[in-house]
Amino acid sequence: MSPFQAVTTAIAGQVGTGNIAGVATAIAAGGPGAIFWMWVSAFLGMATIFCEAVLAQVYRKEAEDGTYVGGPVYYIKAAFKGTFGKVLAAIFAILITLALGLCGNAVQANSISDAFHTAFFSNFNAGFELMGQHVTWDRLLCGILIAALAWIIFAGGVKRIGSVTEKLVPIMAIFYLIGGLIIVLVNIKEVPYVFVMIFKGAFTPEGIAGGIFGISVKEAVKLGIARGLFNNEAGLGSTPNAHAQARVDHPVQQGQLAVVSVFICTMVLTTLTAIVIIITGMCEPGSIGRDSSGALYQGVKLTQIAFSTLYGNFGNIFIAIAMFFFAFSTVLGWYFYGESNVRYLFGKKGVKPYLIVVCVIIIIGSLVQVETVWNLADCFNSLMVLPNIVGVLALTGVVKKYYKDYKENFLPNHPEDVASKK
Repeated sequence: MSPFQAVTTAIAGQVGTGNIAGVATAIAAGGPGAIFWMWVSAFLGMATIFCEAVLAQVYRKEAEDGTYVGGPVYYIKAAFKGTFGKVLAAIFAILITLALGLCGNAVQANSISDAFHTAFFSNFNAGFELMGQHVTWDRLLCGILIAALAWIIFAGGVKRIGSVTEKLVPIMAIFYLIGGLIIVLVNIKEVPYVFVMIFKGAFTPEGIAGGIFGISVKEAVKLGIARGLFNNEAGLGSTPNAHAQARVDHPVQQGQLAVVSVFICTMVLTTLTAIVIIITGMCEPGSIGRDSSGALYQGVKLTQIAFSTLYGNFGNIFIAIAMFFFAFSTVLGWYFYGESNVRYLFGKKGVKPYLIVVCVIIIIGSLVQVETVWNLADCFNSLMVLPNIVGVLALTGVVKKYYKDYKENFLPNHPEDVASKK
């Protein structure tokens, strides 16, 4: 992959339901203050993801077909020699496959089907019962279509995934930014109110909106960091699988690009969604963003209602389309991360069964309740952080060494690289 393709594949994994549905869930459960803690998570994550990308470049291996393979499994083994390193790497490979390749992709499919149901089939109730839930036929059809399209791209391997993401990611980001910024501009006088809600909610959540959220600082921190981690993936060990693919002159260059990806994902796209939800009054008592019990709607539905305050029914359609592009790009990125680790565990023979299982999971994920899927994803995300961070911490000296080499030896001999950063 080119450095740009590697970054867009990483952003494809980072930019997904977390930017539309995840931030809405964080606000609904943790109040506006959860957004502040998502920002904190992102700033800390920029340092973490820089280290991950550099290490992915340093310890990657060249495959038989000329592409590179790399990621946490390789730098964990380099950090810890012998049986311990092999076991820790294998644990990580299993966890990332479960967390992102399977449960994570179920989250993406769930959010797409949920958004399309709200936008186009809200009055359509014909369906069937599954595990005690009523599932409408449109959700099943949506899941099958997503799985079929994903299969076509997955079958093309890493080069096709990179080719698709480098075109898809910039288009979808610009599309969403324009739609959100228009709402902000229309309500520009309310921007100070938004930031008061966020900062006050971060430290005294019981004092905003008459205490209607009924949450503590602990809850706001927990929800903000959990959604932030799912959102930008810094520290998860997922994006290094993509950054290892890039052909760059120095590992630090890819580390710098990795930092940009976190900024775009959390500080730009996620923040925009949060501002739209708050600026349109969704958090206020008695708003249309609340159900009959007074609780805020969960997930993508809250974001759709916020956008519909300006765009009417087209707001639902706009978010459904944005959700498809965001979530589907994440499906591509996360499939690739899982495939890289399946190859590590089982070799090439494990790829085809993994592809089939992912497509089945996509269909199932489009049918089940949103809370169940998010909880499973959060659980596996938390578990996969541990072996990855242990490996990164053990190799911080290597990162420091390469950064020093970049500053002292690489930049003086590459003046064009210095100029590009001015």
